[in-house]
Amino acid sequence: MEKRKWLLGPAHPDTLTSLGNLASTYQNQGKWTEAEKLKVEVMEKRQQSLGPAHPHTLTSMGNLALTYRNQGKWTEAEKLQVEVMEKTQLLLGPMHPDTLTNMGNLALTYWNQGKWNEAEKLNIEVIEKRQQLLGPSHPDTLIGMASLALTYQTQGKWTQAERIQVEVMEKIQQLLGSAHPDTVISMGNLALTYQSQGKWAEAEKLQVKVMEKTQQLLGPTHPDTLTSIGNLAVTYQHQGKYTEAEKWEVEVMEKRQQLLGPAHPDTLRSMGNLASTYYKQGKWTEAEKLEVEAMRKRQQLLGPAHPDTLTSIANLALTYWNQGKWTEAEKLNIEAIEQRQQLLGPAHPNTLTSMANLASMYQHQSNWTEAEKLNIEVIEKRQQLLGPSHPDTLASMANLVLIYQNQSKWAEAEELLVKLSNEKTEKILGFDLSDM
Repeated sequence: MEKRKWLLGPAHPDTLTSLGNLASTYQNQGKWTEAEKLKVEVMEKRQQSLGPAHPHTLTSMGNLALTYRNQGKWTEAEKLQVEVMEKTQLLLGPMHPDTLTNMGNLALTYWNQGKWNEAEKLNIEVIEKRQQLLGPSHPDTLIGMASLALTYQTQGKWTQAERIQVEVMEKIQQLLGSAHPDTVISMGNLALTYQSQGKWAEAEKLQVKVMEKTQQLLGPTHPDTLTSIGNLAVTYQHQGKYTEAEKWEVEVMEKRQQLLGPAHPDTLRSMGNLASTYYKQGKWTEAEKLEVEAMRKRQQLLGPAHPDTLTSIANLALTYWNQGKWTEAEKLNIEAIEQRQQLLGPAHPNTLTSMANLASMYQHQSNWTEAEKLNIEVIEKRQQLLGPSHPDTLASMANLVLIYQNQSKWAEAEELLVKLSNEKTEKILGFDLSDM
């Protein structure tokens, strides 16, 4: 790169290509600040030399937007992606593959912000255009379908998500074969939908297959292999198979530390998952130690307001709570809420999770007024965002019933119980409402 700068000049196309490649290397290492700096430089120089609407300029803008997205800078990412999408539509037309790719990227940024209606609308448009242009079984069409399934999954529309993911998996198997990496990825995505529905047996069966195939295909230390092992460990954790979960999570964390380094985002995610398994076993000291380390490294690497940093803060708050460290827990939870409200908005699922956690803390302290106030706000926002039958909405309503009962507000509690009382709701919540 330095030789090209010296030989060709800092704005020569080949120099900028080298800069872009180096930025991608930084990004793959989780060095977001260095990657962002280089990508801004490439974009600005291409804007000057080629113009703001040149395809290479737009590619640079799209690459920078993805770096913003990976850092949780959703506003900056969205702004760039909207501009790129609009310019490619004008330059190449609304049906061009690059236009559709840009629409798909914007849809994912909407998804990350909890703007699921916008994400769903864009994803459907991309799928319909790719089906017309490329056919129903083209890999790009199937990628669009997988993105839509992810949006449905997050909205709690599991029937639609599962139906699409089964279709995607079957078509990829026919097209590429059962051992192709894309087939294995589609199997993993379907397993995550099973996981979200509490279909642990189905999830485990698929995830074992995915793990075995990635080990054969890519090797035991490949990042995708480690991801598949980590996903299986999460399924074990939810089934209460803590010994198996802990064993796999330790292995994944150690291999990622060796392969990627102790501060890589994937390594820190592994630490968080292992801490969660310790947490569920009541190993508070081990959980706290890992969570503090993950939080500090994320603060250094990603910044204090990155979504992953805030996840670490929220998890550590729960661990403090379970150890009776009420002051520390409440302080961290309030910090997570305030930061998530600024970064993600007041109605984002992660913001609402933090609010629900704080409401539970107030509830256990018998601070019923604050608990009731927060819980009502969470319910109203979850009903709007997720719908009245989403598990998170129902869990909030069940908590509010308990809060009403503890305040002797029997009429309000009974009214909510009537709304909740049906076989489907009890299955989703996992307990008999007549016990309340």
